[in-house]
Amino acid sequence: MPSPRTREVEHDITVSAPADAVYRLLADVAHWPRIFPPTIHAERTEGDDTEERIRIWATANGEAKHWTSRRTLDPEALRIDFRQERTADPVAAMGGAWIIEPLGPGTSRIRLLHDYRAVDDDPESLRWIDEAVDRNSRTELASLKANVEAAHAAEDHTLTFSDSVRVTGSAADLYDFIDAADHWPQRLPHVESVRLERQPSGLQDLEMETRAKDGSTHRTRSYRVCVPHERIAYKQTTLPALMSLHTGLWTFDEDTEGVTATSWHTVVINTDNIAAVLGPAATAAEALEYVRGALSANSLATLRHAKDHAEAARR
Repeated sequence: MPSPRTREVEHDITVSAPADAVYRLLADVAHWPRIFPPTIHAERTEGDDTEERIRIWATANGEAKHWTSRRTLDPEALRIDFRQERTADPVAAMGGAWIIEPLGPGTSRIRLLHDYRAVDDDPESLRWIDEAVDRNSRTELASLKANVEAAHAAEDHTLTFSDSVRVTGSAADLYDFIDAADHWPQRLPHVESVRLERQPSGLQDLEMETRAKDGSTHRTRSYRVCVPHERIAYKQTTLPALMSLHTGLWTFDEDTEGVTATSWHTVVINTDNIAAVLGPAATAAEALEYVRGALSANSLATLRHAKDHAEAARR
């Protein structure tokens, strides 16, 4: 039972998507960069499909931040309970739940519950938390509605794929090549310019101008989460015209004989721009194939140069 001084509040919104689809998007944190625009990357650090600890990297007021949370998942009840492991003054405790209720074949209600206490049960602090939770919950649910509906509707316009190279070298040298994006203009022929800012906890802010095969240039901006010698995850926040979402992951899997370096991409096509970019007769399938070809070309070029760098370092 909650403490008598614990506040309990609820907010809800109706979305045009099936309840089980909404639950899957919320339950698997790999989807969060799609449905929560501030989220750069989210991952399970321990646990299973019923109890887990997750780590989240997201932007707030133009800065990238990260935190951890514990969750209990109940796919039968379409419910996810969460509890912050660390709170910030004036919050003494904070938790809650997502509950998804089916309203029809293609409609559901998302209920967002919160329970919280103020430090020392201070009334002024509690009023401050009340206002913050109410404001943030309304904003988050409105954004979630738009992005869940968009993600559900865009399944036919979404593609995940990867490219790999096998390297006789070390994961550390491969990682260092991808991590040091500020050297890419000198190392990669398709990269024109780079602005790279390193932030605490392995976070990077990367702005880059690249040149396509047709000679055109494209400027993109990404936030990257770097785990030394293992992986670099990223989310583009400034996108080319054909994409409404682009997330990616560089992985470096080392064994006794060498390393498999892989570049993963998940993209969602911006269907509003297909005609302007590819012509009035172009289809979404053609746009996906075009984007895949362009991203694969750049990824494989980067991986091959990283391979040369790592193998030269070993020699």
